[in-house]
Amino acid sequence: MPAEPRGRVDLNADLGEEVTDDAGLLTVVTSANVACGFHAGTPAIMRAVCAEAAARGVAVGAQVSYRDRENFGRAAHDVEHDVLRDEVAEQVTVLEEIAEAEGTRVRYVKPHGALYHRVTDDAEQAHAVLAGSGELAVLGFPGSRLLALAADAGRPTYDEGFPDRGYADGRLVARGRPGALLGSLDEIAAQAVRLAPAVASLCVHGDSPGAVYHARVVRRALEAAGYSLRSFLD
Repeated sequence: MPAEPRGRVDLNADLGEEVTDDAGLLTVVTSANVACGFHAGTPAIMRAVCAEAAARGVAVGAQVSYRDRENFGRAAHDVEHDVLRDEVAEQVTVLEEIAEAEGTRVRYVKPHGALYHRVTDDAEQAHAVLAGSGELAVLGFPGSRLLALAADAGRPTYDEGFPDRGYADGRLVARGRPGALLGSLDEIAAQAVRLAPAVASLCVHGDSPGAVYHARVVRRALEAAGYSLRSFLD
């Protein structure tokens, strides 16, 4: 017997990072956080992801980062407000031009890696991200300074959860520490269903060898629990 309908939830993934099966993930997710060249990605890859997203009706977001390809955007940096603002604007503009050429548009912004964690608490860096991203909707961590400042500015805000990451005291366990990554697909699927009622979107990481399979497992678990999978912007 099918599960009773429980509402809707979005499934997002980081794409265009040159390390995963973008086309495969785009058959599963409903929103795509597209790397804009600072931590990963090239114009050619952005074009390919945007074209496939447009064909499949997947929402496109700008995944902005510190300028840090060497560390995949996961190293902490101290960047002045105006510099970060301009770097975010550069990333968003590049992706917007490519997306428009491929028949879609950039609909939201989401920081990546170290910047994502920084703007959870750092109001100045969060303000720079917002200043550089125009009026785009904002996807981020629940309770973050980024989402609070965006809401204060009248921007649409959406929070997300991470099925494959460990949590402690309401925060993600730092990568490299015990419990940072959940070990089994059963755990990941169960956490996705547990998080779904409290967030607008769930993020499945696209930088692992089994990313597409993991995303399918999460989607099946959510659908079996009665959730409809749709972009948080639809």
